[in-house]
Order: sequence, then C-alpha cells, then structure tokens
Amino acid sequence: MCYSNLQIPKLGLQSPSLGLTTLGRRATITTISQPLLECFRSIQYSDAPAKILDNEFLKHFVKVFGLDLETTGLSRKEGRIVEIAVRDLHGGKNSCFQTLVNPEQHVPNSHIHGIGVTFRMAELIPILVLSNTSKAAKYPEGNVILAAHNARCFDVPFLLKEFRCCSFDVPPDWLFLDTLALARELRKLHGSRALPKISLQGLREFYRIPLEGSNHRAMSDVNVLSSILPNMTFDLKLGVDDLLRRTFKASACNITRTRT
Repeated sequence: MCYSNLQIPKLGLQSPSLGLTTLGRRATITTISQPLLECFRSIQYSDAPAKILDNEFLKHFVKVFGLDLETTGLSRKEGRIVEIAVRDLHGGKNSCFQTLVNPEQHVPNSHIHGIGVTFRMAELIPILVLSNTSKAAKYPEGNVILAAHNARCFDVPFLLKEFRCCSFDVPPDWLFLDTLALARELRKLHGSRALPKISLQGLREFYRIPLEGSNHRAMSDVNVLSSILPNMTFDLKLGVDDLLRRTFKASACNITRTRT
C-alpha cells in the first residue's frame, strides 16, 4: 500500500476486450483474446513457500492472497494504479503475480527508470480476475480472502475505482481483509511502547523480518505482508472464523473520499 513515483510512458486509451460475462467463476482461458494471452505470458510469476495456514485441514476452507498496490498519489479521485502484486500465501508454483500498470498519466519525480511499456488496467483486470478465480476454483466450498495493509481505505477503493473505470465489477465473492485493523488490535495487546508504529514497515521491524527487495515496490510489500500476517494471527489467536468475521466486500468501500 503506497503511492509511487514511477515514470510510465503515456499510452492511448483502449477499450476492454473482455466482457463482463467473463468475470466470476465462469472465466476460462478461452475467453481471453490473443493480445491478452500475450499480456498474460509477459506478467512476472514466481514461486514461494507457504507462509500461513500450514494446517492441512484449514487449507480446504480458506485461500489467502496478499495484495499490494502502488499508485500515482493518495487521491482516490485523481490517483491511478501503477503496480500490482498478489501472492498466494499457501505458496507453490506461480504463487506470486506482479506487474507494472500504465496509469495513462504523467507520474512526476520517478525513482524507477527503464521500465518500458506497461499494461493498461483494461488489459490486466481480466487476467487478475482469471488468476484468482482459477486458484479459487480449487476451493468450491471454501472462502477466498485478499489481505492488504490499509485495504479498506486505500487498496480496495483504488481497485474498485479502476474496475469501474474499465466497466468491470469486482467479483462479489472476493473478500478483503485489512491487516491495518489487525495491527491496531496488536498494539492494544502489546502496548504503544512496544509497537509504536503500525505501518507495514513498523510491523516488519517489530517482528524482525528482513526486507526483501526495494521499499515501496508492490511485491516487496506483499512479501512483508505474507510474513507478518501469520505472526499477527498467532499473537491475536485468530482462527479462520475470526479472519472471516473481519473481512468485507468491495461494495462496502467509498471510492470518492481522499484517504485520511
């Protein structure tokens, strides 16, 4: 969760080539056009070890993804997504998904150069939905949770706005978990002296987790999130039911208010 200073070349607008009917569990690889298939193959995927829910019984009932976005600014009205990273916290082959996104606007004060042309949200949304729903299809009787730090006030409103701008709906069966709310519970447990900062990096320092990659890159933050979430659930003694009670749907978010 962060706004970024990426310098992305401005590209022309392009209409989505995938209809609304492909969203949800009916999405299949055959619904994606050839250009989108090439886009799909170009996205960076990687493997990762499991970080949460090692219990084999629990794995049948919940699928947890770590999510992080980098944006052009904090304003939900004017800001755009410039980077997305998703990690399946169960780990395994191709469990990490990351890509840059063309915000189709100038991004000042870039600290990343030589990135090259990136994909538009209209191209990425069908792939993002397909990627998550194909994994979720293995859990037809279970639940899928996307966890992000400050999800309710930042990541989900930005995601919802981008979906709407591209004439897509966020799948209604996607559940979101705000780990910032868990961090507030954790500070009540340990006290503000022991846990003075509840930002993602503050929690990383609290749990003495080494930094992987660069600060303020989406996958680096997702990797931190995937390490702190099991620690927080352990400290707070949270089970699957407890996590589900703390989830919300995208429809509960306000996309017009600037983040506070």
